[in-house]
Amino acid sequence: MSEAIQVFRGNYVESTHHIHVAVVDYTGKLLYSYGDPKRLTFARSAMKPFQAVPIVETGTAASFGYSASEIALSCASHSGETIHREAVLDILERANLEEDDLLCGTHVPRDKDSYIELIKAGGELTPVFSNCSGKHSSMLATAVHLHEDIHTYPQISHPVQQRVLNVIAEVCSIPEEQIGLSVDGCGLPVHQIPLCNTALGFARLAHPGGTVSVSRAEALEMIRDAMMEHPEMVAGKKRFDTDIMRAFNGNIVTKVGAEGVQCMGIVDRGIGIAIKIEDGSDRASGVAAMEVLRQLGIGDESTDELLKDYIHAPVLNARNVKIGVVKANFVLDPAVI
Repeated sequence: MSEAIQVFRGNYVESTHHIHVAVVDYTGKLLYSYGDPKRLTFARSAMKPFQAVPIVETGTAASFGYSASEIALSCASHSGETIHREAVLDILERANLEEDDLLCGTHVPRDKDSYIELIKAGGELTPVFSNCSGKHSSMLATAVHLHEDIHTYPQISHPVQQRVLNVIAEVCSIPEEQIGLSVDGCGLPVHQIPLCNTALGFARLAHPGGTVSVSRAEALEMIRDAMMEHPEMVAGKKRFDTDIMRAFNGNIVTKVGAEGVQCMGIVDRGIGIAIKIEDGSDRASGVAAMEVLRQLGIGDESTDELLKDYIHAPVLNARNVKIGVVKANFVLDPAVI
């Protein structure tokens, strides 16, 4: 069995996952790949750090007194924990907005304790529980700050989304007219670009100096540092993004995306990594990411120990007993020079 990710039940391979990987430096040079590094991909929520750039560039974050943790929350696919919900509500209050102004919809939060607490209290799910409520609240705050319509902010024609499109085009080095557009799960525009361009975006998030304008580089640095300083706001307890940013302590900025996307920027090397699991499974993305880091020589015994459950992800049965493992089985291809 030669697929890149193998799922074992006991000693037997039960399932496999095909993957695509692009490793790019901040100049746009492809360094390594696996599968198709040019695969057109909706990076989904992995684009959130770039969607947050206008919040800084327009002066919204400064005007409403954003803390670093709130900037991190603007990039989040959060678990709906108390810290996330309270921060979103605080942003809305400072912008003189209501929770009903959020157009992200709602869903059962990843944090089951919060959901159980809500049910016991007889409450109902509201938009603040959405994993995208941090992004939506900050886009709304930007519209308020610039005196723009708050009821149509998800539309691609809205200035909020046009600013986002401009950022993605420049940072990921792709013309706006070549960006495929559709609708994300939370109702906002979602952007389809080649995987290697997404990797370039993360390389520049890790090392923005000299790649974009000074003001945009400063915004990217602020967002990058906020995410690494407050990883619990980007994701939540027992989440890959939180755990890896903590383990690498200021050297990796990372963001998950739906349908099996995982992206990382390596600060000291100025490189970006973008991974897409072909079948959209998120159980393979963390394992693939850890294997890419290993092959690039990033990490050591201490980080391996902290992240061991992502290197060989356990397969658990209904009694929470380990009965298998998810393992990587691929070798990156060096780019042909």
